[in-house]
Parts: sequence; structure tokens; C-alpha cells
Amino acid sequence: MQHDTEQQRRTPDASAETHRAELEATLRANGHRVTEPRRAVWAALHRASGHLTVEELTTEIAAAGADVDLASVYRTLDLFEQLDLARMSRLGDSDAGRWELAHPDEHFHLVCLVCGNVDHHVGSLVASIREHLEEGHGFEPDRVELVVSGRCRRCREDGST
Repeated sequence: MQHDTEQQRRTPDASAETHRAELEATLRANGHRVTEPRRAVWAALHRASGHLTVEELTTEIAAAGADVDLASVYRTLDLFEQLDLARMSRLGDSDAGRWELAHPDEHFHLVCLVCGNVDHHVGSLVASIREHLEEGHGFEPDRVELVVSGRCRRCREDGST
């Protein structure tokens, strides 16, 4: 099983221009306009060092110098989710959804209840769940969101509870 931390996932592997071109191509191909708020939200998701609430994204966007209101961020995230560019997850007891760039279902979340760190792991478990649901229950899942809560290695080694 591959281990893939938030910081490793968010390390830029392509230029901001490449990310912008990807966004613009996807929006246009799906009949949507390219707007500054959409560009600002997209850039903030690429800069993110973790899963962000809408409010945190709005703060990140403002810190980068863009003027995008909260309602525009919500609308943009909704569109990005429809286009499979971003996804929202509920990663704990909070009612607040946390946003990130879209990723395959095989990337599931391990949430540390002590320090709040979220790691992505890649493995065959989600494929097994899909197969079980399809073959055993005749159910075809559109999306599988696997969130496992517990204590990360660092908190376990520190004896944190």
C-alpha cells in the first residue's frame, strides 16, 4: 500500500500556467466560462497543504490577493465537483465539508483524531468494496468515500491520546 501525505500530494509538479490551462480547457469543453473567481479557487486548491473548508479557501484566496466572495467560492466548488475537478469530504466530527482536488476513490483518507493530520493512502480496499457491492448486492456505487479515524504513527509513538 502506498503512503502519500498531504504535503507530498500538494507539492507542485507542474507550473501554475499548466494548472490554469487544464482548468480553462475543462471549463470550455463543458460549456462554462472561464472567470477570475474560478481561476482563484482552482489556484488555491493547487496551493493547499491539506483539505480546506470553504471559509479556509476563501481566506487563502484573499491572502493571494484575489477578491472573491464566499458565495462565489461555494458556487465554484459546486461546479468543480460536477466537473470532477474537486471533491468534498467529511473527515471527522465536524459538519464542515473539506475540499481538495479530485482524486480517484482508491485514495482514501486516514484522519488522526489527535493532531488532525489527514493522510491519503492508495490500495485495493476500495476496489474490493466496489466489487462486493456490485456482485453481492447488485448495487453500483458512483463514489466511495472511505474515511478511517484513529491515531497516526507520530501520535501513537508520542503516546498522545
